[in-house]
Amino acid sequence: MNQLMMILTHREIFLIIIGSITYIALFVVTVQNSRRKILLLRQRLEKIHSMQEEQEAMSMQRIEQNRQKIAELEDLLQKMGDENSMLRLELEEKKARLGYANTMAIIENEKRQQAETAIFSSDIYLKLKRLMVEGRSLSDVDWQQLMETVDGVYTGFTEKLYSLYKMSEQDYHVCLLIKVRVSPKDIATLTAHSKESVATTRSRLYQKIFGRKGSTHEWDEFVLSL
Repeated sequence: MNQLMMILTHREIFLIIIGSITYIALFVVTVQNSRRKILLLRQRLEKIHSMQEEQEAMSMQRIEQNRQKIAELEDLLQKMGDENSMLRLELEEKKARLGYANTMAIIENEKRQQAETAIFSSDIYLKLKRLMVEGRSLSDVDWQQLMETVDGVYTGFTEKLYSLYKMSEQDYHVCLLIKVRVSPKDIATLTAHSKESVATTRSRLYQKIFGRKGSTHEWDEFVLSL
């Protein structure tokens, strides 16, 4: 009887040790996964911030701010005359950098406007409109053509999306259609999914990429900003 009790006690101790080791291992894995997710989210948000800064640099508001700064620098340079040549050179350099930034922003904005006009008169966009009316979805060839058209206008659009999140084919198709300003109802038609499914995709993508809940409208605005 005593021998049986000892055997049971040893077995229980063994099970406790195994259980403890398993718990510790699971705890360590959970902590590591949590840290990895936090790191990935931080890196993703840094990429988004960089993308947004690029877009902001081309905004009309930034262009106008730069013009005001250039005017202030010109006024200051006129008042300085020829004195303090080192400071004058620094101000001239700053003025030149602002002027260059504005020139490039204006050119990019003009290119984008012309390109967007080209998208809405392209064969694939006209086909989209026809398919919407007919209530039909896009073929694989159509999706490929749409992707090439969008990337040809919005340089790096697809690359930017996939650098933030490994999307499914459906996720990506929804984003392509948002980019060419197709309504959610028509996105459902063109992807052969329900409106509810399209809405879920948009809100889920926002949460995956930003790490917090957001509306479908917020996701659409982000895609349009790329």
